[in-house]
Amino acid sequence: MNILLWIIQVLLAALFLFAGTTKFLMPAEEMAKGLPAYMSLSFIYFIGTCEILGALGLIIPWATGIMRWLTPLAAALLVIIMIGAVVVSPKDALIAIPSTVGILCAIVAIGRKRQLANSPAHRKS
Repeated sequence: MNILLWIIQVLLAALFLFAGTTKFLMPAEEMAKGLPAYMSLSFIYFIGTCEILGALGLIIPWATGIMRWLTPLAAALLVIIMIGAVVVSPKDALIAIPSTVGILCAIVAIGRKRQLANSPAHRKS
């Protein structure tokens, strides 16, 4: 299970790192063309920042063993972002992708939370 979670985490981290950095590299005019009227560019930059931080949170805490609780938290917060992506998607858009990504984030959040709860260091405190 640990290996499967690591594979999912690395793939999700790569995806969110790419999605987040793209929001900063794409010209603002080009991004604004596809935005709904109720969304600002500032909000898109905020989401991009959250995606980059989430990508780092999926890998670094669990890999280093420092503040491991941040990994399931990052995964859970990315689920919220993916719920938002599904909700704001146009009716004719393919929502299978953000739905699947959200489910994978939930699997990581639940799996790592269980591992954290079962770890000897966690049970002592």
